[in-house]
Parts: sequence; structure tokens; C-alpha cells
Amino acid sequence: MKALLATVAVLTLSACATVPAPAPAPDAFLARLNALCGQRFEGRVVTTDAADADFANNRLLMHVRDCSPKEVGIPFAVGEDRSRRWIVTRTEAGLRLKHDHRDPEGVIHGYHMYGGDTAGPGTASRQEFPVDQESIAQFMAGGAEVSTTNVWAVEVHPGRMFAYELRRPSGRFLRVEFDLTKPVGE
Repeated sequence: MKALLATVAVLTLSACATVPAPAPAPDAFLARLNALCGQRFEGRVVTTDAADADFANNRLLMHVRDCSPKEVGIPFAVGEDRSRRWIVTRTEAGLRLKHDHRDPEGVIHGYHMYGGDTAGPGTASRQEFPVDQESIAQFMAGGAEVSTTNVWAVEVHPGRMFAYELRRPSGRFLRVEFDLTKPVGE
């Protein structure tokens, strides 16, 4: 009888044990990016918009680096053009994606540090970034009104695929997928 009571007591107490809550989606997403730190991956355009011919006809290479628990920098090369870098940063409310554009000497050129913040929690695999007001003002000032409705998305599927997307309500859609099963050298 004592053994039975002891077993019931143990089971009752174990049912009261707290299970750690899963990490919030933005933190889990950043952890997935950080797990790729130091690695390079080749990508390919998987959409068919004619506006993406330059991307589709060049080698696409991303290098996950500049990693910390709160921010990850990802240079993105299109052929020999190494002017692009994506920056994903943890904010108090979620995540921020910015596009850092610089020439080979590091001088800012064209549109710079445009992007947006997540509007919801997203998931550990996918985050969406509607264009922010700062970027809208930059696009308007530069005559790129078409970009004022941009929504970018980034996906990380460990051991399979990383994706970068750009969508507009007008139908514009660019998606580049990177094969995470085959890290590459320079």
C-alpha cells in the first residue's frame, strides 16, 4: 500500500512539473540563422518574373556571418556584384530586416538600409517583413514608388533550404532558394 501511495505521489508531483516554454518564434528563427553562421550557400531564382533575369543568369551566393544572438548579417552576391547584405535584427516586438547596399570600397550607394519589421510573431521557419515608413520615404524620394508596398520574407528550414522573397500586391514576386545541404567555399 505504501508503494502504491508513493507511486501516486510521484506521478502527481511529476504532472505538476513545469515544462519550459518554447522559445518565441523570433528567437527560434534567429537561432536557426545563427546555426548557419560561417557557412556559404549557393542559390537559384525559382520564380519566373522577367525582371529577375539578372539574378537568374548569375551565380547567387549568400554567406551567413556577423552572427550574434540579436543580429545576423548575410552578404548576398549576384555574380561579381557583392554590394548586397541582409541584416536580421531582434527588436523588442519581433524582427527587423534591412538591406545594406555598398560599393566595393564600402561606400553607401543607391537605396540603403531599407526593409521592415515583422507585423506578427511569424514562425521559427518563416518571417515576413512589410516595408516600413522610413523605407517608404526613401523609395518615394528616389522615385521608386513601386517599392512602397514591398513585403519581404525569409525562411530557414534547417538541413534543407533558406529562402529570400520579395512580394508586391501588384503581382511582383521574386523568390531565391539556397540549398543548405551543400555548403560551398568562396
